[in-house]
Amino acid sequence: MCLAIPAKVVTIKGSIANVNMMGNERFVSIDLVPEVKIGEYVLVHAGFAIGIIDDESAQETEELLLEVAKAYEEE
Repeated sequence: MCLAIPAKVVTIKGSIANVNMMGNERFVSIDLVPEVKIGEYVLVHAGFAIGIIDDESAQETEELLLEVAKAYEEE
């Protein structure tokens, strides 16, 4: 099973973007989505931005991931 995490693009330098993933910053390749712009959300899997998504979808996905994490903490 694969999981892609939404991340907001903070900076871009060449084919590498610094993204914010739910409060954690990472560097990812944007080779697969070279048209992405600063401020947009991307789905990140294995160090690669694999698609651009809208703000609403990104927020919804983050909320669902936090719910799952909270459920695991309660066990």
